[in-house]
Amino acid sequence: MLTHSLLSFFKKESSIGFLLMFATALAMLMANTSFDAYYNDLMSVPVVVSISTFTIAKPLLLWINDGLMAVFFFMVGLEVKREVVMGSLNSLSKLALPTFAAIGGMLVPALIYTYFNYGDEGAMKGWAIPAATDIAFALGILSLLGNRVPVGLKVFLLALAIIDDLGAILIIAFFYTSEISTLSIEIALLMFTVLFVMNRRGVVNNSAYVLVGIILWTAVLKSGVHATLAGVILGLMIPLKNNEKSFEELMHSLHTPVNYVILPIFAFANAGISFAQVSLSDLKDNVTMGITFGLLFGKQLGVFLFSALAIKLKIGALPEGVKWGHLYGVSILSGIGFTMSLFIGSLAFECSGGVCFDMVDERLGILLGSLLSGIIGYLVLKWQLRKA
Repeated sequence: MLTHSLLSFFKKESSIGFLLMFATALAMLMANTSFDAYYNDLMSVPVVVSISTFTIAKPLLLWINDGLMAVFFFMVGLEVKREVVMGSLNSLSKLALPTFAAIGGMLVPALIYTYFNYGDEGAMKGWAIPAATDIAFALGILSLLGNRVPVGLKVFLLALAIIDDLGAILIIAFFYTSEISTLSIEIALLMFTVLFVMNRRGVVNNSAYVLVGIILWTAVLKSGVHATLAGVILGLMIPLKNNEKSFEELMHSLHTPVNYVILPIFAFANAGISFAQVSLSDLKDNVTMGITFGLLFGKQLGVFLFSALAIKLKIGALPEGVKWGHLYGVSILSGIGFTMSLFIGSLAFECSGGVCFDMVDERLGILLGSLLSGIIGYLVLKWQLRKA
């Protein structure tokens, strides 16, 4: 059975999706009107935190991507822990189907992107962009279909997105890490050890974990490894057993600021494409096509075919009340990459040595692939549910 908090999460998804769409539309409106200079200046505002000789200096955009998104990944870490310990991923039989689906949903889009961009060293940095699923948007569109959607289908999509997020985290850790600072890594490892010992000794003071987590985030930020990983580690270290009430209260306290503030701010900061720069050649660009086709076709093929493989091998089964048509519709919805794809794209094509990759192609592909996946997935599911 679904937990009360999970049911509440589903109820909120439609409003979250609409808010993300509004933030995206507002960013694109500002980027394509006389407000474009204000938008770009805002994202470039330097923000400096300095204590004695220790300094962190970044433009506002990177504070959003490295700082605010670490809070999002903290919530993801908590979601993963809860589902593995006591939710929809707490047994191998429940884990098998969404795991196979997530693997296919990451592998096939990456292969499609590689097909379009193989041999271009700069463009190949974006191979992981179409491998991500935006849980807020996908569940938001699913919620628009109302009570006709089987609960098992919602649980499958949630589990798929959680495992997909874990895959994205591993990709970030192994493939989007810059030069390593040994001292910062050592401090980060020390903080991880402190968190681990606190967990094993049964410390249940969430504030103490967050305090150590802030030091961990700072060390990871300075280390060259992406700082959002600190959020995931902290989420996984918060104790759940014998601490269920406090754990749930912490998750509940994060849902509103993350879903209604942090994700919309991230969307607004990263979706400002100036269409004055877009031409027919941009639509036919290999990066744009690789991401668009990866999200639209790669995701649905990977999720659906790998799910079918798991069911055929009898290591997974269709959730109760879910038919093959429902599964295919959700497979299409998983092609909504948006926030996670934008996040990976910001890492893949960030400026290096004063040279910046043209991010119009990257963001255009994400918007096209996500938009088409959302519309087609909604229509397919609406038709399939009407047949039931």
